[in-house]
Amino acid sequence: MKTTPLYCEKIFPVFPWKQIDTVLLDMDGTLLDKHFDDYFWEQYLPEHYSLLHDISVEEAKAHLLARYHQVKDTLDWSDLDFWSRELDMDVQELKLRINHLIGVHPYVVEFLEYCLKIRKRLYLITNAHSSTLSIKLQKTAIGPWFDRIVCAAEVGLAKEDPQFWQRLEEMLQFDKRRTLLVDDTEKVLFAAQSHGLGFLLFVARPSSRQRVQYSCNFPSIVYFKELLPQ
Repeated sequence: MKTTPLYCEKIFPVFPWKQIDTVLLDMDGTLLDKHFDDYFWEQYLPEHYSLLHDISVEEAKAHLLARYHQVKDTLDWSDLDFWSRELDMDVQELKLRINHLIGVHPYVVEFLEYCLKIRKRLYLITNAHSSTLSIKLQKTAIGPWFDRIVCAAEVGLAKEDPQFWQRLEEMLQFDKRRTLLVDDTEKVLFAAQSHGLGFLLFVARPSSRQRVQYSCNFPSIVYFKELLPQ
């Protein structure tokens, strides 16, 4: 896999909508502002872990980051039950305490409306645990826009695994050559590309608190407004 440099020139998306039947959308960072997740895992959870174990927040961060890295790109990474057992903490309850930080990116609803208007099959495809999904759907009310919502646990693999896309295609019965995937993780897009998905798009600003960083390998957008007719 290619290594992404610190800065890449934007590759502008040019999609022939007539050649696309199905739109697959990631949730965290793509439809929803990833600031909630970044803050929870990198700041809020370490603060509570430090109190539980009577260590500094910095020590807690270092410990947790090492634990996160061990299960990166697996289903365990997003499994709240797994982390609740591992850390002896009610992780779902902690997420609920800061659910006011959950937000939808600008122009997402307009894009979902447009996809329905031009009669595209619309699926939400997420690595998120079902408990996290429930919290976020209740807060944002975006669920009804989709023909179906699929958590990676249903497929049995994380989206970073190329086999995920084979199984998903069998599950949803879409034509991969006529399918658009939008995600904020290049590793996921590479996995989908290896399976042969026809159209791939990178979200260059998953968190409102981060700077824009375009992909060197895939067309990029900052906001879904770029895909709407002018």
